[in-house]
Amino acid sequence: MTDIQDMADLAGMDLAALRARVRDRGLIPRHVAVIMDGNGRWARRRCLPRLAGHRAGRHAVRRTLEASGSLGIEVLTLYTFSQENFNRPEAEVKALWHFLHESLLAEREELNARGVRLAVCGDLERLPAVARKALRDTIDYLAGNDGLLLNLAVAYGGRQEILGAAVDLARRIAAGEVDPAMVDEDSFARGLWTAGIPDPDLVIRTSGEARLSNFLLWQAAYAELLITPVLWPDFGERDLLLAVADYQGRERRYGALPGADTGPDAGSGSGILDPARWKRLLKVRP
Repeated sequence: MTDIQDMADLAGMDLAALRARVRDRGLIPRHVAVIMDGNGRWARRRCLPRLAGHRAGRHAVRRTLEASGSLGIEVLTLYTFSQENFNRPEAEVKALWHFLHESLLAEREELNARGVRLAVCGDLERLPAVARKALRDTIDYLAGNDGLLLNLAVAYGGRQEILGAAVDLARRIAAGEVDPAMVDEDSFARGLWTAGIPDPDLVIRTSGEARLSNFLLWQAAYAELLITPVLWPDFGERDLLLAVADYQGRERRYGALPGADTGPDAGSGSGILDPARWKRLLKVRP
């Protein structure tokens, strides 16, 4: 894990120095996913309506998008609207769809100027027609770009996504399109809403809540998790840089042991993963 003093030193740097240090350290996550939490609390603390928090959160989206592109992050996934959010008051849900439509129209030119592409993962059939059309039109408008991929998780739920992929796989097996003996993680993942997008390396949750909230349950199996107390409307480039710096100081082992070779030949040599050595250590007879 990242040394606490190291993180304290980084946090004390001015923004330009911090930006340069993070770039120099390398190991930039390819895919960062964010659970954007805290809009309502941000508004409540200011005696403002909840929608004011969502509008303030739009500025945080812009800051995070710009910082991600500048840092060389390839994919930024934002948890925009969950399946559970449909249980909120009808007036708020309608306002959020109107806000999404408004934001896409307002930001489209800027996204295009930055070379950003857009993708959406979720059950889009649950969206009102106007929001669905705005998303599809924006995806088409930005399709020719080759920069950062902004992936919006809309009407998204991890359990619902996995269930849908399982049903789709069962249908393909029943139709004779897939041999059950050949089913593996890759073939299953082709039925997910995120098919074709690499799994996240780093998942950030704002506002201090320490749960995934049904977000990327399959894809985040080995993602590094970072919880920050910063409310989403206050999140900015410094917060992203510190999150990435923390990620850079972690050792990603994918279930192996520290310093072990996790490549295809892992365990075949004389290292600690060698089965014969394990038997000696555990005093297990061959």
